[in-house]
Amino acid sequence: MGIFIKNDEQISLMRIASRICARTHELLAKAIRPGVTTAELNGIAEDYIRSNDSTPSFLGYRGFPKAICASVNNEVIHGIPGLRRLRSGDIISIDIGVCYKRFHGDAARTHAVGKITDEHQKLIEVTEQSFFEGMRFAKTTNRLHDISNAIDDYVDGFGFSIVREWCGHGIGRHVHEDPQIPHTRQDKRGPRLGRGMTLAIEPMINAGTFEISSLNDTWTVVTQDGKYSAHYENTILITDGEPEILTL
Repeated sequence: MGIFIKNDEQISLMRIASRICARTHELLAKAIRPGVTTAELNGIAEDYIRSNDSTPSFLGYRGFPKAICASVNNEVIHGIPGLRRLRSGDIISIDIGVCYKRFHGDAARTHAVGKITDEHQKLIEVTEQSFFEGMRFAKTTNRLHDISNAIDDYVDGFGFSIVREWCGHGIGRHVHEDPQIPHTRQDKRGPRLGRGMTLAIEPMINAGTFEISSLNDTWTVVTQDGKYSAHYENTILITDGEPEILTL
């Protein structure tokens, strides 16, 4: 398919989609507490997205049944919202995609539910910071895998592991476009970054092994050792200077 370079009009539509995505995350952050169900969070998100002349990017995508992904504790990604009630000590990763006038924004956040352990708080913080360490290299002077290598280098010192099978991605007219963006060190530097590229960088970091498996629902990805996992993602724009985060 090749890497799709966006023009100013297309970028402006992505800014709107991404802003709605960010505001949806803000709403859910206020709603996350012990006792709430993941289905209730899904309803809040879908209602807000639709009230802003947009649609949830994930709903119906390859058959996914809900508007958001809600992954709890050892669930890495693609958790399906349902009747599960959150409990104090849980962590929950929320992944949201928004489509506005055929262009997408995509972001993920991991939240503490009530009081969590110091280890799990550190996992959330390292995952978020690893995104920003990678984003520092999202410039036209660099290549794609410079981002990957920076994320790996940062996480390496904390005793956590990076999920290998799932990557970040380009985004624009489709919620998933070329290029794929690994979050682990690569042998080659990859394609040169260019102005007008829009990327969704989304490290998924496990407290234990990097190894994962899928549940019988065919969607939910979990850690093989049962330890917790965190996820952080933003949609960014490559510019002539510093990268711009669209989903903040």
